[in-house]
Amino acid sequence: LVIEARKESGGYTCWYGTCQYTSSRLTTQNKRFWRYGKIEARMALPSGQGLWPAFWMLGVNFPTVGWPKCGEIDIMEHINTEPRIYGTIHWDYNGYASYGGNTSLSTFTSYHVYTIEWDASAIRWYVDGVKYHEANIANSINGTDEFHREFFIILNLAVGGNWPGSPTSSTPFPARVYVDYVRVYQR
Repeated sequence: LVIEARKESGGYTCWYGTCQYTSSRLTTQNKRFWRYGKIEARMALPSGQGLWPAFWMLGVNFPTVGWPKCGEIDIMEHINTEPRIYGTIHWDYNGYASYGGNTSLSTFTSYHVYTIEWDASAIRWYVDGVKYHEANIANSINGTDEFHREFFIILNLAVGGNWPGSPTSSTPFPARVYVDYVRVYQR
């Protein structure tokens, strides 16, 4: 799978006006969803200011309760040219809450396997089989009951946003995320 972001000459009409970039998002929403398991993808990521590839999950109740009450599990996020990979959970605990970690990865443009292992006790993040972060969700500690429900998978390449900022003239387009596979294992 190749997810490609392009700079559009002259802009592109989108739902909120004129967009300078196009990309895509793939989702299993209303198709497949999971509660617990090992979820991984082998991916190669782009590098450039304003690029934000992600492999993540949202709770299936997103359309009815909204974000962050549905819960979000970021299996892998990368921004710009940083030699770092992020893994984070977001949820509602009397307002917005999050807990995340990151690890150094200078070769993110090469293929790596990004994984979570998720059970009733914890969510654990790995790159190439090496654990770098863990979130305790046992007994819904700190209001983490969202993470004991079903989630669907999302793969996307965002361009711009509050976290990565905007692309510059040096950002290479087209930018591509290469996905060799996505796998879900359950007991």
